Amino acid sequence: MSLDTHWFTETCEEGGSAFSLKISRKLHEEQSPYQRIEIFETEKFGNLMVIDGFVMLTSRDNFLYHEMMSHPALFTHPNPGRVVIIGGGDCGTLREVLRHDSIEHALQVEIDERVTRISEKFFPELCESNNDPRAEFYFGDGIQWMADAEPGSVDVVIVDSTDPIGPAKGLFTEAFYRDCFNAMGEHGVLVQQSESPLYHMRILKPMHQAMRAAGFDATASLFYPQPVYPSGWWTATMAVKGGTAHEFREQAAADKPFETLYYNRDLHRGALAMPEFFRKALEDSP
Repeated sequence: MSLDTHWFTETCEEGGSAFSLKISRKLHEEQSPYQRIEIFETEKFGNLMVIDGFVMLTSRDNFLYHEMMSHPALFTHPNPGRVVIIGGGDCGTLREVLRHDSIEHALQVEIDERVTRISEKFFPELCESNNDPRAEFYFGDGIQWMADAEPGSVDVVIVDSTDPIGPAKGLFTEAFYRDCFNAMGEHGVLVQQSESPLYHMRILKPMHQAMRAAGFDATASLFYPQPVYPSGWWTATMAVKGGTAHEFREQAAADKPFETLYYNRDLHRGALAMPEFFRKALEDSP
């Protein structure tokens, strides 16, 4: 939806709000076997990817999302070596994962190969680690892949998916979380993008409940800004096997040997602080 030909606008009926970006031109549009993918050049936010009418990422602010979807979970695990990314076709999360020297193997399971190929062309900076020998790509169903995974074969699962509608709806279920739990070794960590705390408690509360019902010992949501998503305030929710989600390798995070634009030890600690309305919503009976 657009205000006119110079603006791209995404409306959020649930939040009674909208967000617009001023565009210079459309760079690409195609219908893949799964979804409609559009790329715009914007005046202030670099390139913009839109899938089925919803903003996925921009060049300017994607670092917020990709860093918070990867580094907190990896520093929560005591020694992450084997990572599976479900979704994440733009490859930004994969790039962040591979900044960690402990990673031995990172598998990206993306159902739509066209998202990755389009990202290679229009977001090459996100794909700069695609040829890393530790990276592997599988284009197929992430839900089925996780159901078939060998028990104890994964340290960290990152669910970098679209909103819980259509095919992605199955990624927000107790059955899927149980498959993740079974695939993980000791101290396994699951992290999933989990929408806006201001608009989507109807999604977030059942997520926490389903993760715990699947066997995880602890859950915690991380709060961070995301200007181009509904409300501008987003979350990633972690579930931990055999531990707590509120403790992490703080010294390692402080001494990280790579550059970030947003993530650091203090932000990790602060992102775990829970707003009172959120705490109350989780504590209230269904």
